[in-house]
Amino acid sequence: MQYVRILGRNIRDAFKGVFRNLSLSMASILCTTITLIVVAISIVLTYNVNNFTKLIEADMSIVVFLKKDATNDDINNVKNKINDIDGVSSCIYKSKADVLKEMMNADSALASILEGRTDENNPLSSTYIVKVKDLRKIDEIASKIEVYDEVEFVQYGKEAIRDLVNIFDAIRRGSIIIVVALILVTAFLISNTIKIAIIARRKEIEIMRLVGASNLNIKIPFIFEGLIIGLIGSIIPIFITLYGYASIYDKLNGQLFSPILKLVQPMPFIYYTSLVLLGVGALVGMIGSYRASKKYLKI
Repeated sequence: MQYVRILGRNIRDAFKGVFRNLSLSMASILCTTITLIVVAISIVLTYNVNNFTKLIEADMSIVVFLKKDATNDDINNVKNKINDIDGVSSCIYKSKADVLKEMMNADSALASILEGRTDENNPLSSTYIVKVKDLRKIDEIASKIEVYDEVEFVQYGKEAIRDLVNIFDAIRRGSIIIVVALILVTAFLISNTIKIAIIARRKEIEIMRLVGASNLNIKIPFIFEGLIIGLIGSIIPIFITLYGYASIYDKLNGQLFSPILKLVQPMPFIYYTSLVLLGVGALVGMIGSYRASKKYLKI
């Protein structure tokens, strides 16, 4: 029961400290809010970019065109060599008869031109459809395949894939840099808020020391003060995450520009993100407070 009373008193003192230095506390809360909004945007971007990458990896293929005179042994030999390449997730064979049938089904004009073709006069090539585990390795894998004697040539969206990978990586790196910079600024501002609170309560702290208060008892109210600032600063970002992302998802019909780029479904993603924001806000507030109390209380 005693610990509950002590905890209640520390929380009460922390709230008093927030309101005692209201203007500086509001600046810290505002900075925390801005930081967490950027953190929320970064989480949403990063998570969706990772989802886009997975979807593109699942959809993107290397089409391997075999030479027209390739024998069954050549076809099996190519398959074995492709499957041995590190980074290949699947390798599906399509005979030239299968390719012909697909083309005829896809286009009525082509169907009328290609109608009546047999294996003997089929102008198309047998192919392998190769899926990769990582888009960043698709150039390397395609380069290995195209030098095989049984292969005529390979085809894939080389430039488009490289551009997509570069854009996705730039978004990830930019998000991380901005978030880290803002978190450091926020922690510094909260630290300054606690510093002012410590200076304003110097006499009170000296009295507490004289009556035998432990170092921990003196520190805790200031740490709680930073915690409260962090939690208050997380309210608006959490609200924006919960309602903003769901609204954007509905307006865009769950996709960005193309059905290939599907957005992550709001549930339960927005709840996990909100918990992360709450945790980051609390942690940044407590770190800033602990840094200030350790430095300026000299205990």
